[in-house]
Amino acid sequence: MLKKHFDYYLRYLDHDIPAGVVVFLVALPLCLGIAVASGAPPFAGVIAGIVGGLIVSVVSGSQLSVSGPAAGLTVIVAVAIEKFGYDGVLLAVAISGIFQLAMGFLGAGLIGAYFPSAVIKGMLAAIGLILIMKQLPHAVGYDADAESDLSFVEDDKGATFSFVWESLKAVSPGATIVALASMAILLFWETSRIKKHRVLSLVPGPLVAVIFGVTYNAVAQALLPSLAVASQHLVTLPMISGPIDFAHQLKFPDFGRLTDPQIYVTGATLALVGSLETLLSLEAADKLDPLKRTAPTNQELKAQGVGNFVSGMIGGLPITAVIVRSSANINAGAHTKVACIVHGWLLMLSVMFLATVLNMIPLACLAAVLLLTGYKLAKPKLVKEQYEKGFNQFAPFAVTIAAILVTDLLKGMAIGMAVGLFFVLRANYHSAFTLTRDGKNYLLRLQKDVSFLNKAPLRTYLESIDEDSYLMIDGSRATFIDQDIMETLEDFIKAASDKNIRVELKNVRGLTPNNNGLVAA
Repeated sequence: MLKKHFDYYLRYLDHDIPAGVVVFLVALPLCLGIAVASGAPPFAGVIAGIVGGLIVSVVSGSQLSVSGPAAGLTVIVAVAIEKFGYDGVLLAVAISGIFQLAMGFLGAGLIGAYFPSAVIKGMLAAIGLILIMKQLPHAVGYDADAESDLSFVEDDKGATFSFVWESLKAVSPGATIVALASMAILLFWETSRIKKHRVLSLVPGPLVAVIFGVTYNAVAQALLPSLAVASQHLVTLPMISGPIDFAHQLKFPDFGRLTDPQIYVTGATLALVGSLETLLSLEAADKLDPLKRTAPTNQELKAQGVGNFVSGMIGGLPITAVIVRSSANINAGAHTKVACIVHGWLLMLSVMFLATVLNMIPLACLAAVLLLTGYKLAKPKLVKEQYEKGFNQFAPFAVTIAAILVTDLLKGMAIGMAVGLFFVLRANYHSAFTLTRDGKNYLLRLQKDVSFLNKAPLRTYLESIDEDSYLMIDGSRATFIDQDIMETLEDFIKAASDKNIRVELKNVRGLTPNNNGLVAA
């Protein structure tokens, strides 16, 4: 059995290793940006990314989901740092991991399955749109805003639209050239000409784009400084030389706060929000998986619990499954979790030995990768497909997109869920029963579940039955009939003789014949 699993992972190395490189290139600036946005040391974001790649992916049952520091937790972490200090937050992160482990063993992973497909697709499309708008400023060399900020509304209450518009007024020629050329390389690398080439198909397009960006900037600085990319638009990593220096950067929790109840409150908050974000991302990753595999959700919660405990114990940010890196992983052609493990190793080795080289990468190269990822998540074809499925599917999809854009990921999903639930109830409201008429004969057929929500239309249907008629009430297809519905039917039956209406029952348990014209079938 072990050999079979080993052979399975070896089979797809030609896909997984290049995909791991792509995810590494996407994850590196995100890890740093999320740490900065949280008010934590930049190195803390890298630690969380390494733990997500080397620990969570191994324990997880998902083959394609990528875990690391998440934008959705930045506000919680920032507030906690102000309250407890970073050492205190590390303890809360470790405690959140214990909570998540408990949630996994208690079977809380089923929560994600209750989100409708239209809402999940709306979340993906919204993230795609935000990625595009957030990365455009980096592509044109505007001021380097935190890559991790995945909210449409800015801190100054302005919207991302205005932020993009301002960035286009301050275009940097060097960054724009790098971004456009990187986009051209990435698009060319997806053509059949490259995919059919035996050697070039093994080289990830983003790596080629990064090599171009570093080479271009080095040449431009030497020959045409006005077309070079400014230093503030390059990747910024802490300078570390080797494993020993890396180990010295690790930080440990403040165990003196174990008696502080607020630490446990913060840990529980991180566990709940992080688990929800993880389950939503996992559900989305499963939908993007070309092989349509379904990851075990309870095992994922346990994996996240182990990851957060380890991350908190060695100085890292809280971890969740993250859809941006997961979608980049899938789009890069990953087949198994080897790609995520490769990305974790590359994160660790790069900060140990290649910080100087990595700090030469223009953010415009990475922006080009994320722009294409954003487009694939929010491509017009997806909108068209949802529209063609009907208003019941399109409305939750569109509302989820709009809600996420004007609030944040979790609030937007909650609003999308509410709209999705409304349409589910409305569909049930109209399809719970049918009334068919043939002259003076009526057939009231109860379908599946008939709840108290259907009481009002049922009364309307019953009131429409003429005097001196015959009514058959058929409950053969009903799996559940609410007590309110039963009482409504009983009241009608008792009054039916006044209108000389003869009622016959078929498979309606709980109602019995009486002397008012009721006949059992």
